[in-house]
Amino acid sequence: MRTEVDAPQVGVILKLPNGGVLAPADIELIDAVRKERSIIGASRALGLSYRKCWLSVDALNRTFESPVVATFPGRREGGAEITPFGERLVSVYRSIERHAANSAKRTLDEIIGALDWSYQKTASDAETEPRRDRASGR
Repeated sequence: MRTEVDAPQVGVILKLPNGGVLAPADIELIDAVRKERSIIGASRALGLSYRKCWLSVDALNRTFESPVVATFPGRREGGAEITPFGERLVSVYRSIERHAANSAKRTLDEIIGALDWSYQKTASDAETEPRRDRASGR
């Protein structure tokens, strides 16, 4: 018996014409910065190194003409916040995700119909999501 947990998920990675990338991990980082009000707080919440988070925020800010995250080094009441452009970026990205998921639903139903439900994941299948190098966009 299948449940909603069994439903396939559609992920969106935007490879932008200037070489920048916007992926689910970036949106997750932006959300964590919003909640924690700092990059170090976001890194702790996500279980990532501060350096990785800082480099990702820097890459996001350099990808667009307007910054996504504003930083305030040394400020006690939160060292980072999402800019209005960053909020809009997240909103547009989520809209693209919804449209992609809705558009793919019928096609995915065909793929689900062809699944072998006795499949069991093995150690060689452990890495289900490809690693992404933020600098190269791959």
